[in-house]
Amino acid sequence: MKSRTLILMMVLCWTTIGVAQAQFSSSSKTANLQPGMIVGTVTDVNDDTVPQASVVLKSASGSTESLVSNDSGFFEFSNLDPGTSYTITIHAEGFAKWSSPSVTLRPGQYFILTGIELHIEQALTTVDVASTVASPEEIATEQVTEEEHQRLFGVIPNFYVAYDRNAAPLTPKLKFKLASKVVFDPVTIAGVALFAGINQAGNVPNYPQGFKGYGERFGAAYTDSFSDIMVGGALLPSLLHQDPRYFYQGTGTTGSRLRHALLSPFICRGDNGRWQPNYSTVGGDLASAGLTNVYYPRSNRGPGLFVTNFLIDTGQRALANVAQEFILRRLTPRARDRR
Repeated sequence: MKSRTLILMMVLCWTTIGVAQAQFSSSSKTANLQPGMIVGTVTDVNDDTVPQASVVLKSASGSTESLVSNDSGFFEFSNLDPGTSYTITIHAEGFAKWSSPSVTLRPGQYFILTGIELHIEQALTTVDVASTVASPEEIATEQVTEEEHQRLFGVIPNFYVAYDRNAAPLTPKLKFKLASKVVFDPVTIAGVALFAGINQAGNVPNYPQGFKGYGERFGAAYTDSFSDIMVGGALLPSLLHQDPRYFYQGTGTTGSRLRHALLSPFICRGDNGRWQPNYSTVGGDLASAGLTNVYYPRSNRGPGLFVTNFLIDTGQRALANVAQEFILRRLTPRARDRR
């Protein structure tokens, strides 16, 4: 009797062990089948997030899944099969396509995809010139011809803005041509005449009233503009091999575009295509401010005049660039048609 009871107990024990092993095996298989996840944040080379980017996930079997990054550039793919190889391709307007290396997930893995940096899309030019035939100088000439037709509301000159991201570098001849186009434009002269009238009404600088005083104020205002544009927009850019134009960004976050506009008086594109300190523009503003001590009335001359005019010129340029980035392109018909 005892032996039978012992045998029965052994059978129950082995049965219990078998059930436990089966449950453990089932649990292990369930863990092995636990899906994984891939997440990431889309940024550009300035480390600014890129919202509304198209993100495509492709598996080794050829199946695809796509989504759009949110306002913070974040994306997430969930319920992914472990042991399967995946690649991710990202594209956003104005940027070149970016592709990830192959990613194979472990069961239940939360994989953060890093190193996502979108570069500005490379384009030869928007000017209809055959790149296999035309030289860089010919392309630049065509681009300047287009820029010379850029006018706000079709009237006010807006020549010093490059809406082509990969505009060809200007030759010294083209830099002087563009500067001359601005300073001798009838609308520019009319604007100086209006500004001189405002100064006449405010009795600044300390020239006399009457036609003589107005003429002197007009001459001073025109000389200010002439020296600033010719020195900062033609002479120094030619000597220092820098591009005097504002390069419209147009893509990225509001913060990155605002930073680009505000820094443009101090950072410019060189003729070699690289960004560098904007010695030309700063030098032009300094030269123009310094020359005012030559032809302004003696009562206005001095270090205060120099500093005030330099700060005004630089501040106006920064604000104008902000307007270029967010407003003026929509008001420039020829620029709008070329995009």
